[in-house]
Amino acid sequence: MTTPADALITRVHRELDSGLLPSCQIAWARHGEIEHFETYGDATNDTDYVIFSATKAIVASLVWVLIGEGLIDVDRRVIDYIPEFGTNRKDIITVEQVMLHTSGFPHAPMGPRHWSTREGRVAQMANWRLNWEPDSAYEYHPTSAHWVLAEIIDRVTGGDFRDLVEERITRPAGITRRVLGAPADEARTVAFMTSVGEPATPDELEAALGVRELPVTEVTHDALLMFNNAAVREVGSPGAAGTMTAAELALFYQALLHDPAGVWKPEILKDATGRVRNRKPDRWTRVPANRGLGVIIAGDDGKANLRGFGHTGSRHTFGHNGAGGQVAWADPESGLSFVYLTNGLDQHILREGRRSISLSSHAAVI
Repeated sequence: MTTPADALITRVHRELDSGLLPSCQIAWARHGEIEHFETYGDATNDTDYVIFSATKAIVASLVWVLIGEGLIDVDRRVIDYIPEFGTNRKDIITVEQVMLHTSGFPHAPMGPRHWSTREGRVAQMANWRLNWEPDSAYEYHPTSAHWVLAEIIDRVTGGDFRDLVEERITRPAGITRRVLGAPADEARTVAFMTSVGEPATPDELEAALGVRELPVTEVTHDALLMFNNAAVREVGSPGAAGTMTAAELALFYQALLHDPAGVWKPEILKDATGRVRNRKPDRWTRVPANRGLGVIIAGDDGKANLRGFGHTGSRHTFGHNGAGGQVAWADPESGLSFVYLTNGLDQHILREGRRSISLSSHAAVI
């Protein structure tokens, strides 16, 4: 008799067996413990993967800690923490808007010439200009918003966001290695990312999304492949550069479900992961954002799959996927957390999205 777990594993093998993906890694957990962890293809369970935007939930969870300590108030303006940020009409932007991707600077650049030093990052933030009026729309900020959050964290604590993620978040969750800003010379194996497949055609995009082309953002395959460089990963881009195993990321989500170490104030954790603060439609797909304070919430409007979840989880499921097909979420109703990671960056965004939906649909009923 085929079990739901068997069906999930069969689905995992599809792109591996066809030769599309070089490797992938999956894990699921309940009651604070890993129930299944396996790697398939050209990698092992000791292999780390770049989790890209799944990093965002980890950094956001550090902000939640600081909210609980009274160090950050999301209703305050960014310039209350970073005065240099208030140029070019950015002085009205609030911390909440930054966390909800409604702050109006999704295309703001932060490249290698600026990101290696704090001074360079702050100077670049001061140069940023608005792409649209803050809080007038929702458009995903691939990396810019989290550079702002990282600087706020550093200013209110006097520390370094990479160290604080380790000290305050990942180690209490049972993750013993540094997951953001690991030294370039540290002995660890990170799956080498490769670009695979062919892009979706305009006809395919129109049939699926109603548009014949998607906007060009900083999330290009060339940009993602830069993270094969250990020196780039060492910078610790707070919205993109986390490196970890699927089991470690599943444990992080178990910590959000149960918080055995008492990292977060219960009322703040519940609010951050359970209250939808942003229902604005995406500027391109028109799908409502359904964002909490740093995570995406599945919701009950029948569009959870279009937010990166499956068809079978509860409306309370929350998480944050990453570029390249990385999947990471937790369902408070079932107590399950699920993670899928791969180093095959599929250029066919529709196939990648359908894989994520299918995997999540299978996983949610395990």
